[in-house]
Amino acid sequence: MVNRKGTKLRFIAGEYDVAVIGAGHAGCEAALACAKLGVKTVIFAMNLDSIANMACNPSIGGSAKGQLVREIDALGGAMAKIVDKTAIQIRMLNKGKGPAVQSLRAQIDRRKYQQEMKHVLELTENLDLKQAEIVDIETVEEDGIRRVTHVVTHTGAVYKCKAAIVCTGTFLNGRIIIGDVSYQSGPDGLFPSIRLSDTLRNLGFELIRLKTGTPARVNRRSIDFSNMVPQPGDDEVVPFSFETEVLEIEQVPCWLTHTNIKTKEIILKNIHRSPMYNGTIEGVGPRYCPSLEDKMVRFSDKDRHQVFVEPMGANTEEMYLQGMSSSLPEDVQMEFMRSVEGLENVSVMRPAYAIEYDAIDARVLKLTLESRIVDGLYFAGQINGSSGYEEAAAQGLVAGINCALKLLGKEPLIIDRSEAYIGVLIDDLVTRGTREPYRMMTSASEYRLLLRQDNADERLTEKGYKVGLISEERYAKFKEKYRLVKEELERLSKTHVSPTPSVIEYMEKIGSTPLKSGASLEELLRRPEVEYEDVLKIEELNLKDKGLDYVRRTLPKSVIEQVCINVKYSGYIKLQLQQVEQFRKLEKKLLPEDIDYNEISNLSLEAREKLSKVRPASIGQASRILGVSPADITALYIYLTKRKE
Repeated sequence: MVNRKGTKLRFIAGEYDVAVIGAGHAGCEAALACAKLGVKTVIFAMNLDSIANMACNPSIGGSAKGQLVREIDALGGAMAKIVDKTAIQIRMLNKGKGPAVQSLRAQIDRRKYQQEMKHVLELTENLDLKQAEIVDIETVEEDGIRRVTHVVTHTGAVYKCKAAIVCTGTFLNGRIIIGDVSYQSGPDGLFPSIRLSDTLRNLGFELIRLKTGTPARVNRRSIDFSNMVPQPGDDEVVPFSFETEVLEIEQVPCWLTHTNIKTKEIILKNIHRSPMYNGTIEGVGPRYCPSLEDKMVRFSDKDRHQVFVEPMGANTEEMYLQGMSSSLPEDVQMEFMRSVEGLENVSVMRPAYAIEYDAIDARVLKLTLESRIVDGLYFAGQINGSSGYEEAAAQGLVAGINCALKLLGKEPLIIDRSEAYIGVLIDDLVTRGTREPYRMMTSASEYRLLLRQDNADERLTEKGYKVGLISEERYAKFKEKYRLVKEELERLSKTHVSPTPSVIEYMEKIGSTPLKSGASLEELLRRPEVEYEDVLKIEELNLKDKGLDYVRRTLPKSVIEQVCINVKYSGYIKLQLQQVEQFRKLEKKLLPEDIDYNEISNLSLEAREKLSKVRPASIGQASRILGVSPADITALYIYLTKRKE
């Protein structure tokens, strides 16, 4: 818009409390949290039809990621509920292992998930959706503090705001690479966000270049499943959301096949044409999700690798070849795909590609995910160096909650490493940074026996309720569940049985050493071979042998699950709780925000540099910074003591 003199006029298109830039999984959770907490919010998407897009694998959950989704749900986020509505297969991974590593994984109807999430956004009060590319974030400096004031779209529309949350995913300066062909693009052929990178640089953010990739999508009709191994869902489905009491879905199978020596030969013969090995790709890719050509080089001793053939939805013939991510030229892709059993006549609908994109060095962020460079500017998702829908959604939720709390004048929500995988994820990114896409793994948590998928509600629902994202009704149900857990644990510890004839006979039947003297039901349940149903049966037989009546207790499955885990793993849980206590002592040793690390003479030069960059909130966080030694931590202790005196 220009006036008669030809001067460009500012078009104020709207006024909001919060502007969310990007409507992927991070942006959706951030916007919903802000709006539900009562702050007026606008969310911008490059294309409204790409909201909550699954540009890579059409699945949610998996090892450690399933824990993240349940934690999002426990805090009041949306992802788990949308998963339960749109899943076409759900499995509990690692069922044969301990509860610390068990994780839910769902195959998703990709388009239905997008539609459901978009509709949730559209129905949410205090939230507006806009299709536009944000190219500028305007700030003003007052009293030495730079604050967010406006965001500007590619068409010149200006939106006034008090805060902004950047959730650009892989769109930021995105570049698609297939062989020797490369072009500016976001995922799935969508427009990239180019100009925002320069804006962030001008604001003082250091950008890093990362890379990810996705396999080809192929037509189901061209696949021979006869020699593939079916991967069915669970007979008894466990929902992702704690609010979903019963979930019945028509399970659609995935399929397993393998690459072979011929596949390997084709790839190694053409490795010089791979952008990863000829210098075309600059960005660093995810170590734990390598491309197929990277697998062939890094694991040269292996002659075959798994390939999972997964449906993209219930109403499409498009299939996803998990395990065959590649940036090789299309002709090579076609050749190596057709060397795999079942894919001999495969018809490719979308070729595999790599995508490079910009991200920030997340060490300039606080644990709230607000930047220390610009007040009111938050970052969440792949722009922070993470990978995965679940990691993005978790960060988006935390950024949205903290952004809203700040505008409302309330204390922030800080989730530490001992409380949730969300805490591990954010602490790792903010404290250590990353030079490759960060993937959440169970091994990243020191307290994974405590951070299980089954008890995410126990760990985080109270926080979600205090923040304002958990309803009174849900909170009451949560409190009742754990009242029953506590009551049953106490009953098992106080109820004793004797070695009566029927009890001895039953214990021999289930392969458990018979009692020689009295024992509590808790002691019996602690035995690996004894299940909860066995304990109830032993209790019944003991009473009947004594001529007493027995009234069987009926408890919800979720309550029984918590009772059994708490009893069977009580020793390990107690040990980890002691470790957490020590951890929290260090977290409570807070470091002043105005501390000048260059004035602490006993610190090493590297420690001064790293501490000045990260600005840790506590001694505990400082101890996790790479390059900060135990001697440096001692120097910080001495400094704090002198400062206090």
